[in-house]
Amino acid sequence: MKFTGAVCIAFVIVLVSSLTWTNAFVEEETKGVCVPNELKPCIPAVKTGSKPTTECCGVLKKQTSCLCGYIKDPKFSEYVKSKYAHMVLSTCGIPYPKC
Repeated sequence: MKFTGAVCIAFVIVLVSSLTWTNAFVEEETKGVCVPNELKPCIPAVKTGSKPTTECCGVLKKQTSCLCGYIKDPKFSEYVKSKYAHMVLSTCGIPYPKC
């Protein structure tokens, strides 16, 4: 009987742990996933100051929560901090992040 009780307790612990992990995954999904390659439609506007495309604005809105991470990442910060980045974000209706 003690062995069965221990197995049941272990099962409950594993079940609760997996639910916590699942909730964290679902929360991450609702926040959006940071995929820098999806921002390629924005490169011309960020580099030249041209008007951002609708596709660019859509991707930026989807990844707004990622902008601070991009600012802190040396691979992407030059784009997010460029002289045209503020203009692109403003045109898309996205406030420049305060990180």
